[in-house]
Amino acid sequence: MATLSSEPIRQSQGRSQSYSGTETSSINALDPGAQIEMSAAVSGVVPDDSFTVDHAVNALGFGKFQIKLSLITGLCWMADSMEMMILAIIGPALHCAWHLSEWKQAFLTTSVFLGMMLSSAFWGNLSDKYGRRRSLRLAAVVLSYWGILSAFAPTYVWIVFLRALVGFGIGCVPQSVTLYAEFLPAEHRGKCVVLLDCFWAVGACIEVMLALLVMPTLGWRGLLILSALPLALFVIVCQWLPESARYDAASGNSERALSTLRKIASENGKHMLLGRLIVDDVAQVSRGRIQDLLVDELRWTTLLLWFIWSSCSFCYYGVVLMTTELFDTTGDLCSISEKGQSSTCTADCRPLTSSDYLDILWTTFAEFPGIFFTIFVIEKLGRKKTIALEFIIFAVSIVFLFICTSSRIWLTIIIFVARGIVSGVFQAAYVYTPEVIVIFSIFSFKVYPTSLRSIGVGTCSGMARFGAMLTPLVAQVMLRTSVHLATAIYGMVALMAAAAAIMLPIETKGRNMN
Repeated sequence: MATLSSEPIRQSQGRSQSYSGTETSSINALDPGAQIEMSAAVSGVVPDDSFTVDHAVNALGFGKFQIKLSLITGLCWMADSMEMMILAIIGPALHCAWHLSEWKQAFLTTSVFLGMMLSSAFWGNLSDKYGRRRSLRLAAVVLSYWGILSAFAPTYVWIVFLRALVGFGIGCVPQSVTLYAEFLPAEHRGKCVVLLDCFWAVGACIEVMLALLVMPTLGWRGLLILSALPLALFVIVCQWLPESARYDAASGNSERALSTLRKIASENGKHMLLGRLIVDDVAQVSRGRIQDLLVDELRWTTLLLWFIWSSCSFCYYGVVLMTTELFDTTGDLCSISEKGQSSTCTADCRPLTSSDYLDILWTTFAEFPGIFFTIFVIEKLGRKKTIALEFIIFAVSIVFLFICTSSRIWLTIIIFVARGIVSGVFQAAYVYTPEVIVIFSIFSFKVYPTSLRSIGVGTCSGMARFGAMLTPLVAQVMLRTSVHLATAIYGMVALMAAAAAIMLPIETKGRNMN
């Protein structure tokens, strides 16, 4: 959150003394900014007849407006998941259609992540300059256009180019989380962001079910077209999507920000706050820099977090890509390695069957228990131990692929556990990273928390995409040479990431970020 201006903070400290009994002790235990939010939420009165967007959002609470916003931003997140999940399906399909080698299949996947990595700074700057809503709508338009256009790609070079452009557009999707979070009251923010992870899992499941229905008749081209439709739907519902009131206020459009806040009050059935809207984004004048994360106090933590995020993405997308490769084999697990250099032969092509898609669907469902397991464990064990524990469980589960079994049920169980637990690591990392960066910034060298929080999570996200770029070489190339070697690499990376989590210098559970 943006730093509150100093004058309202001093006034809120004085007014907090007017509370008595239990209310006084509980509010005084909060930091000054939280005192303002609490007093606004309880009484609807803001010090000095002025309020900020944060005050208003907390006072107006969670209601019909936020529910609609959840569905719209969730649709964006779901569409993103579908475009990512299709990578695991289109590879085997193109192998059969165009007789692609495993190297070409891997490069097609890598090109998407490369486009995502290169576009993050572009979309971030565009959102800061023109607003989150405009950027999201533009990204959805180009994403649906490039997604549909890639279905008509005549050659391998063209589909690599067009899917890289799709990855470029996907780089804007995190802006939907930014917009979403800026309309959420503080007490609901954590739970609602987890809800978006559920939309991601829903999107992945829908993509598999769509492939089950479409691939036997329309093929991979029809699947690409239909997979882009949720993005086209998002463009339409963007008509309702409001611009961030925080962005409008900070950009000098106070009237538009007030209009948006009045809309929230009307839909939530609350009274709009009285007074003057003031801007609380003073700290944004000084933004964080990457070199700020590498000062002496933060360097070790930053390097560990970068490795954890890249390992998490490496393992997660590795399991996703390995799933279709492993289900593509006709014998036991180790027989896939016997294909060797003949993997481009027509005789070696075996399209995924309905049974394969159903097994993939079951493993995709694993993301739901993975998310809820993380929510349950993270408050009991803490952030560091949760990340370490889940990486260890992933390593143990993936090692069972060493068993050269021909049982599809056994293979499905292994992948189910591995995918579910590694998806939970992402959730734990998203919780821990902004907390630890801000806590260190406060106690070490007194910089603005919001600035470092943004750059800290942003660089970690970039490292995650780097890990995702590498994983196709293992899951789609090395796996064809040796299942044991590919499995061992994922297991070792996970164990090293678990050790990195244990070595993190601070546990953020129960620590105040402000």
